Amino acid sequence: MSASGGNKAIVAALAANLGIAATKFVAFALTASSSMLAEAIHSVADSGNQALLLVGGKRARRDATPLHPFGFGRERYIYAFIVSIVLFTVGGLFALYEGYHKVSHPEPITSWQWVPVLVLVIAIGLEGYSFRTAISESNEVRGTTRWIDFLRRAKAPELPVVLLEDTAALLGLVLALFGVGLTLITGDGVWDGVGTMAIGVLLVAVAVFLAMETKSLLLGEAATPEDIRRIESALVDGDSVERIIHMKTMHLGPEELLVAAKIAVPKDESAEDIARSIDSAEKRIRAAVPIARLIYLEPDIFRAPATSAVGGAVADPGGS
Repeated sequence: MSASGGNKAIVAALAANLGIAATKFVAFALTASSSMLAEAIHSVADSGNQALLLVGGKRARRDATPLHPFGFGRERYIYAFIVSIVLFTVGGLFALYEGYHKVSHPEPITSWQWVPVLVLVIAIGLEGYSFRTAISESNEVRGTTRWIDFLRRAKAPELPVVLLEDTAALLGLVLALFGVGLTLITGDGVWDGVGTMAIGVLLVAVAVFLAMETKSLLLGEAATPEDIRRIESALVDGDSVERIIHMKTMHLGPEELLVAAKIAVPKDESAEDIARSIDSAEKRIRAAVPIARLIYLEPDIFRAPATSAVGGAVADPGGS
């Protein structure tokens, strides 16, 4: 994902959520609806989250230092993880608490009764604009990948975070409309609390999913299967590099990949020939997978697995 594409989706979501939060707070002030308060806090949390993503993207572009020789690309993952915590606590838990309070002490909406409905309809339109922008930006990266696979495998966290936040926001608005609408129709404030608690459950579920996926990125994920196949194909040329003995990859950031491999070279080659082979292999890898920024290749002599006394094979991958 390009940084500009991710930032476009983030800025669109930030602008929409700031406007939505303001209208929801006005509606809450006029009606004292707990659904409106929960949705207003939700929009504030989302706005803060988008600001965090922008800060993380900026800090991740800093140059490497002696203390951090691999750079700061993974700061984008750290800020995305913070986003999941904010969404869980400020959004989800607050909504659950407010909903429980409203169910325990229900109050009907008696003043400015249809203001929440108008605000929610406007908010759905604004949130739909943000969601459409995130969908458009994601489609440029996703290709034919299924949406669930895209959300789980994307190495750049911004678009999945914005997509999930916008999805939760739209569903939350529908739940709030459900709670407020039934409260107005029946005069029973319990429905307002039920809608608020449903919003809380939704936000907690989204936050947990985000936290789990971002945690995996923080721990260090390998390259995608497609990139691994490209690297393997580019690495082995059959002459200077006979085979890959073993290889490991890890994302240092969304657009920065570490490749470390032990490669088998002809045993009669000189040190100068091996050095040229490694340089050539690195160029082929970078041409095949441009995000492979850091490449460490260790040459070795491949030794075929020895046969044991009982006829089995004993693996000897070519040194330590």
